[in-house]
Amino acid sequence: MGSTDGGLLRKFMRKLTSDVEDLDADDLTRDTDKSGAQRACDCRCGDEVTVVGRLRSVELSPKDAAATLEAELFDGTDGVTLIWVGRRRIPGIEPGRRIKVRGRMAIRNGRKVLYNPYYELRQAS
Repeated sequence: MGSTDGGLLRKFMRKLTSDVEDLDADDLTRDTDKSGAQRACDCRCGDEVTVVGRLRSVELSPKDAAATLEAELFDGTDGVTLIWVGRRRIPGIEPGRRIKVRGRMAIRNGRKVLYNPYYELRQAS
């Protein structure tokens, strides 16, 4: 068996024995590496960043509250909260959607946050 056959066998065995969340995180991390974006775990407060990942959750603000739309982006390494101020809904911003965002990283309540990020909806890969 050649070295590439052993590598393929290892990958296959890992897929059979790994947790689905771990495999999804690996897939998202590969997408980040291919797109040239930063890994969320490496982003620091004040940095201008580009992050690629999948939206885990989207929360709409109630009618009687200030208009904000919050979403949690996960790139396989860490989560980033996306907050659009003045918006209650954005077409295409929904759980499970892959997205590329760009903005200045902030910290709120110990969590990484991007306020009003530029975004690009991505095709499922």
